[in-house]
Amino acid sequence: MFDKIVYISDHNAEVKLKDDQITFNVMNLHIVFEDKDKKILGEVDDLHDGKAKIRFLGEFVNNRLLGGVIRKPALDASIRVVTNEEIPYIVGEDKAGNLLVGKSPFYNGHPVYLNVNNFFSNHFAIFGNSGSGKSCGVSRIFQNMFQDKRLFPYRSSIILFDSSGEYYNAFKNLNQINPNFHYRFITTNQKNIEGEQLKLPIWLLDVGDLALLLSATKHAQLPIIERTLKLVQIFAENDSMSQNYKNHLIAKAIMTILYTNQTAPNKRNEVFSILTSCSTEQFNLEAPVQGIGYVRKFRECFLIDSNGQFTESVLLTEYVSSFIKEEYDNYEPKGNVYYTLEDLEKALNFALISEGWLRNENTYSDAITIKVRLHSLITSSNSKFFDVKEFITMEQYVASLIVQGNQKFQIVNINFDDVDDYFAKTITKIYTRILFEFTKNLKDRASIPFHIVVEEAHRYIQKDIDNELLGYNIFDRVAKEGRKYGLILGLISQRPVELSDTVISQCSNFLIFKINHPLDVDYIKKMVPNISEEIVEKQKSLQAGSCLVFGQAFQVPLIVKLDMPDPEPKSANCDVVKTWSGK
Repeated sequence: MFDKIVYISDHNAEVKLKDDQITFNVMNLHIVFEDKDKKILGEVDDLHDGKAKIRFLGEFVNNRLLGGVIRKPALDASIRVVTNEEIPYIVGEDKAGNLLVGKSPFYNGHPVYLNVNNFFSNHFAIFGNSGSGKSCGVSRIFQNMFQDKRLFPYRSSIILFDSSGEYYNAFKNLNQINPNFHYRFITTNQKNIEGEQLKLPIWLLDVGDLALLLSATKHAQLPIIERTLKLVQIFAENDSMSQNYKNHLIAKAIMTILYTNQTAPNKRNEVFSILTSCSTEQFNLEAPVQGIGYVRKFRECFLIDSNGQFTESVLLTEYVSSFIKEEYDNYEPKGNVYYTLEDLEKALNFALISEGWLRNENTYSDAITIKVRLHSLITSSNSKFFDVKEFITMEQYVASLIVQGNQKFQIVNINFDDVDDYFAKTITKIYTRILFEFTKNLKDRASIPFHIVVEEAHRYIQKDIDNELLGYNIFDRVAKEGRKYGLILGLISQRPVELSDTVISQCSNFLIFKINHPLDVDYIKKMVPNISEEIVEKQKSLQAGSCLVFGQAFQVPLIVKLDMPDPEPKSANCDVVKTWSGK
């Protein structure tokens, strides 16, 4: 069938074909170049003018296939199709540590396996058009994982972010595979009686999380949020110290106003405005102010005489200044305290008066924006997701996600029905940041691995402004650092061009279903490491349910046909004919 090598380059060889000896279709089959020193594996990419273009894939060394080629075959090397004994070296072997992916359409349905450690210890990406089989492929791989008795992934922790709830059906019977396996469904949709409502403690959010939640877009807004977080933690201590601290802040704000060059009526208006949003037992319009032998209500201290001055300016100054304690300016909160969204709003009001952000025309707009957005969140339906009644630490919260009572959840499916994309994206980022901090703080590094699998990843893992505002994008950070802590990303997307470049560049394994958009195809060529033009072109002709697999977990790039999952995810198209007919 194959005559001799007529040309060799760094990546492929052209081989002359023997006349009239092609008895079957050799396209995409694997070929072995063998000489006295080595055996090189290649794949037929093209047939033209009696020649075959064969791309080099790897080298057989000591009964192993090593990906990549340094040495080239000799010009007089014999050329043949791989033998049945050599196929397992290419598609993987059925042994412990390997996981069934699907079947090879080119080798009579021979099973194809991935190396579990090389796949699940690295970030991976799954791309494909809508309807190409992505959801079914993901479901099938995870079902295979739990059905493999040699693997027994009891301690796996897969956090699956699912925008449409399509995976519920695929994993709801996980316990039937093995009574030790459990699936948990958390949703933002209150109408879904099958799931638990999402609950996220507001006190676990840091400055960056709140900036995202409140749609902050300017650097000037970050100090406001940072100050608010500090104050809400101090106030949450709920002791005499927190009360004195509030009085200290109000007193300093009032004294600042009293020493301005404004008219008395303007000063009074500003002070009364402060007391409208920030008040205590000692600072409110009806609070008693003790003079020598008489008592005035606080508001009475602002009566103006004929000279345009406050009639009780001395009493007012003495009373207000008595609450100022300079040592409080350096006080730091103890942290790890319970508070609510409403507490956060009160703290924000104190933050705004204490720093004078509302009195400065340069910061007024930024301050009001944060104030309005926080209040809008509190009055919106999304506030219920932060309504947690009891204090819980970050470690306890993460533990409660994957363990309840005697049940260990291997898959936690977080569903974002009935919320907009921005809120869903923000919550996904918050969970990812929390898991990153949790895994990073583990005493034994990577001792509790987590897999964050994001369906419709192009909606959440984007090229956005986080880097400019916060100095980082949490997904970029996890992509670069998470692997060493055991935090692994899995991306599922039909629009890779919209994904973060950094995240894709850090993925080590790929499953590419049929994808046609030229921008996406070109993007994959540019961003995915070790991918050739020939590999990209292959996926264009794939059938639904078939994909191109390559990366560290696979010996060589392969086309694989995946079995349908059982049960299937709810990702099928609407049956229009059946619906129209009412049958």
